[in-house]
This record gives sequence, structure tokens and C-alpha cells, in this order.
Amino acid sequence: MPDGRCHHFATMTILPDLIGARASVRAAALALAACAFVTAQPTSAAQPAPLKVPAGTYTLDKAHASLIFKVSHLGFSSFTGRFSRFDAKLQFDPARPAAARVEATIDPRSIEADNPPGNFLAMLQGADWLDAARYPEMTFRSTRVTALGAKKLRVRGDLTLHGVTRPVDLDVTYNGGYAGHPMDPQARIGFSARGTLKRSAFGVSLGIPEPGSQMGVGDTVELLLEAEFNGPPLAGSAAASAPPR
Repeated sequence: MPDGRCHHFATMTILPDLIGARASVRAAALALAACAFVTAQPTSAAQPAPLKVPAGTYTLDKAHASLIFKVSHLGFSSFTGRFSRFDAKLQFDPARPAAARVEATIDPRSIEADNPPGNFLAMLQGADWLDAARYPEMTFRSTRVTALGAKKLRVRGDLTLHGVTRPVDLDVTYNGGYAGHPMDPQARIGFSARGTLKRSAFGVSLGIPEPGSQMGVGDTVELLLEAEFNGPPLAGSAAASAPPR
């Protein structure tokens, strides 16, 4: 075969093999690099299980709590007010919620409302309503806690209002909590609650409508509570290692 043809034949025959070999080498190199990259990645350590909310004594976090009441006004709307000064202490074990015990105090002189008319709040604190000068404290002490299902509780307690003590039921939702956090090194738990009472049962009857009428202020008072509580210090925190006072 003439030299030119031999050179052309060799080129056409060997070149594809060289290209294929180079491609195979390049693919193998990429595969090895990928394996090396995967192997070099740090393996994530198993995350520790979150600490359980501890049992113990919990005190109200007043910055994250509210006590609101609603009562019918002429049947046209629900007048809404609140108390701004109140406190509570709770004994709580998430594993035994029915064993919980709570005590709360409320200052009736802290009653508030949005845009109240002149002297309106003073009237509510007066002798015809809360009579706060004579009864400067309202109290609630639980007497029985019933577990109703997942995070649902019914708390019965004795409410003392206007110098009268009567049982009141609260439907409570346990919203969960944690054992602590680096920015909040203590246990924290939260609850939402609602209940109703008849104010006439506590001797506060002024303005209740006559039967068949809505002309007045309703007898039924709805209570709405939101509350977070602080508990035992987080294990390992400065507060946990501090000597008891």
C-alpha cells in the first residue's frame, strides 16, 4: 500500500481507539475523584436526644402570660377586659399531668380595658362590682386535675372572688416545653386555658338582664388564659451549679 494510504489507514484505524481510551481514562479519573470526595466528607455525629422536660416547681413568666375576660354587652358584643397583675406557682410532671397542682393570685385593682370611659375602671373596682378595697385579692387553687387525652386537661379549683369561694373548671391545653436552651438555661413550659363562671354566684349581680332580655351586662363571664412557666435550671448551666440560697 502506498505510504500516503498507509498513513491514512493507520490514522482512521488507531485514532478512534486512542480517543476511546482517553475517554475511558477520563471517566475512571472522574469516578475515582467522586469516590474520594464522598469518602472525605465528615460523617455527622449522632445528635443527642433532647432532654425531657423535668418535673418540679414552676413559676409564672409574667412577661409571657395574659388573663383576659369577656362578658356580653347588651347582646351586641363581648366586652373584653384583662387583669395585668397576677402570679402563679405550679407543681408539674409531664409524665403525670393529673398530679399537677397550681395556685394563682390576681389583683382586682389591676383591671384594664381598651379605651375605657372616664371613671369606668374605678367603677368596676368599686363596691357594686369587684369591691377591690374590701377584697384586694382573688385566688385560685386547684383541687383536681383530670387528663382528657393528648395534652388536654381539665383543672377544677376553688376561685375566691368578691369574698366568695366557688368551684370553677378550666379546660387546659399543655403546649409543650423544653428542659432549657443556651439562651434560656431553665425549663420552660406553656399552657392555654379557658373557662366560664357566673358572676352572680360570687355576689356580683349588678346589671344582669332580666329573663328574656339582653338589656344589660351578661351573667356569664368567659376566662381566657395564656401562660408560660419557668422551672428547674438546665443541667450544666451556671444556675444549675450555683449553691442553693
